[in-house]
Amino acid sequence: MRIEIFSAERDALGEGPLWDVAEQRLYWIDSYGPAVYSADVTGGNRRHWPLPEPVGSLALRENGGAIVSLRSGFHELDFATGEVTLIAETQPGELTPRLNDGKVDRQGRFIAGSMDFEERNGVGKLFRLDPNHSVHELDRDIICSNGPCFSPDGRTLYFADTGKKLIYAYDYDTETGKVRSRRVFTSFENLRGLPDGATVDADGYVWSTEVYSGRLIRFDPNGVIDRIVGLPVQSTTSLIFGGPDLDIAFVTSMARPFNNQYHREREAGCVFAIHGLGVRGLPEPRFKG
Repeated sequence: MRIEIFSAERDALGEGPLWDVAEQRLYWIDSYGPAVYSADVTGGNRRHWPLPEPVGSLALRENGGAIVSLRSGFHELDFATGEVTLIAETQPGELTPRLNDGKVDRQGRFIAGSMDFEERNGVGKLFRLDPNHSVHELDRDIICSNGPCFSPDGRTLYFADTGKKLIYAYDYDTETGKVRSRRVFTSFENLRGLPDGATVDADGYVWSTEVYSGRLIRFDPNGVIDRIVGLPVQSTTSLIFGGPDLDIAFVTSMARPFNNQYHREREAGCVFAIHGLGVRGLPEPRFKG
C-alpha cells in the first residue's frame, strides 16, 4: 500500500470526493471554501468554482454541469459560467439545518441529507431530488447526515448519522426511490472516531471514513469490520475509488479546528491518494436531470 498527497492545498473542510469515469477526473468540495474543485488523475489540470454558500456535496449531471447541495437547498452549477441557480429550498425558514453529504442512485436521482450546524439536535432530514427537480423527504430526526451510498444492485441505501455514531441501511425501491425498513447496519460506539463519508466497493463492502481518528474502516455486508486502514491525519472526512481501474482510494480531509484544537498535522486539509489496496470501486452515476 502507498499513500500519496493528491492535492496539497489545504481545504478548510474537504468533502464529497467524486470520480467521474467519463472525464477521468476527480471532483471534490471545500464545504467552507466554499468551492468545487476538480483535477485529473495526477492532480494536475486543476479547476475550481467558488460558491455563494457552504456546500455539502455535488452530483455531476448527464447534460453537463453539476447539482450542488448548498446550505439553503439544491442548486445547479454551470461549469462554463460559474453561475449558480436555485432549484429548491429544502428547509425554508429553518435557521440551523444545512444540506450536507449526497450521492446519485443507480437510476440517476440525487440523495442528500441535511444536518444541524452545531451537530447537536435532530433537525436534519434525508431528501431525494428527482430528475424533474421535485424534492421528496425520505427520513428525518437526523443530527448530521453523512455517507449515503448504495449496494452494487442499488437495492440497499447506506446512510450515516454522525451525531448518533450509527450507519443505517434501508431497503431502497429502485423504481420509485422510496425507502423502508431502516435498521442499524453498524455502530461506532466502541470505535475511536465517528462515521463520515462512505462508499461501496465492487464486492459490496462498505468503506466508511472514521473522522477524528484518521482511519478507513471496511465493513462486510453484515456490518462486521473486515479491514482497517490507517491514514496520515486524524481529520479525514470522505473517500471514493477512482483512477482508470477504479482502484485508487481518494480521501479528503479538513484543516479547520475540531475539539477546540487546531490541527498540528502538516497535511490536514489535503486530498490523499491510496494505491495498492487490492480493491476496486464502482462507477458513480450522473444525475439525469
